[in-house]
Amino acid sequence: MLGTVILLIMTVVVVPLVSFFYGEPLSTTQELIMHDMIYIVGGVIAYCFVVGEISGNTSQTDKLWSIVPIGYVWYATWLAGMPDKMILMSVLVTIWGIRLTYNFGRRGGYSWKFWDGEEDYRWDVLRQKPGFNNRFVWALFNLFFISGYQHVLIFLFTVPIIAIAGASSANEITLIDWGLAILMFGAVVLEYIADQQQYDFQTEKYRRINAGEDLGEYSHGFVRTGLWGIMRHPNYAMEQLVWVAFYLFTIQTTGQWLHWSITGVLLLFILFKSSSDFSEDITAGKYSEYKEYQRTVPRFVPWTKFKK
Repeated sequence: MLGTVILLIMTVVVVPLVSFFYGEPLSTTQELIMHDMIYIVGGVIAYCFVVGEISGNTSQTDKLWSIVPIGYVWYATWLAGMPDKMILMSVLVTIWGIRLTYNFGRRGGYSWKFWDGEEDYRWDVLRQKPGFNNRFVWALFNLFFISGYQHVLIFLFTVPIIAIAGASSANEITLIDWGLAILMFGAVVLEYIADQQQYDFQTEKYRRINAGEDLGEYSHGFVRTGLWGIMRHPNYAMEQLVWVAFYLFTIQTTGQWLHWSITGVLLLFILFKSSSDFSEDITAGKYSEYKEYQRTVPRFVPWTKFKK
């Protein structure tokens, strides 16, 4: 826990300060975009918190996770005058967002009652734990983490597009840019395949349960074939790769390896590490074979010796 806190402090405070003061200052266009985004992100946070508290469904952020980044990148692109490279990046984020929205929607994440729909099962588990089962504490957790921190993070991992705004080469799409576009698109495709494998497995498992049929290979309870036989979280791994590729556009354009726009990518790494820890603790408690799966299959990076 202490290590995670230190890493968060380093990421949120030290990295942006160092890269900001030793990098290029913000241009007028970048300052304008940042100014507007403060109010937009603040409004989104307030919306998710209020609706989540009134409805009792704290997955309001999940509903917007794949949608608001599309708005952020296109708004930044529009304010910057629609340069070619930013248009390319915005199209890639749109493809990513449409796919993720579709996957969330087919699992029951959305409803005609906009506040309703599936709530992340982990929130209910966390609500039962000592401390979090206090209504006031849970409201604070919803405000500062579920709604606040996560929406700031969503904005931060789209920030590399703002780093492109005003750059002299923003209207030039190089071969390296096209290579990054292919990498990002390929990660989206693999993420789709991983989610489809998970969806197919869970759909068939519950069909057999509801029909009273023999579970057979589904009796162990979790998917462990296909991409899931190579990594325990191929969808998370590809999600991280998507935004690493997105940040690489910043490096390609500015020539700075450590740029202030890297903060979101680093925070995303920490979030997925913590999120997968929490999910795996729950899964290991439900399925006896999961600990062996953890021991033999790497978490994010295929074919690594270190599994846990």
